[in-house]
Amino acid sequence: MSTTSEKSYTVAGMTCGHCELSVREVVEEVVGVTSVQADHTSGRVMVVGEDIDDEAVRAAVAEAGYWMTA
Repeated sequence: MSTTSEKSYTVAGMTCGHCELSVREVVEEVVGVTSVQADHTSGRVMVVGEDIDDEAVRAAVAEAGYWMTA
């Protein structure tokens, strides 16, 4: 059974709106993710989806050139 949840991550290295867009685009590709909000000023990335795989999100963030700190 799938469970819809919202998870918050802290991502370092985002400095502008373009950075937010880059992170959103790659994380949206993670299986099960239905929406992503990123805020470069706080470094927070909110992910909503079903059965979100933290390691897949971490890999997507790294692919975009950023890193999760928490």
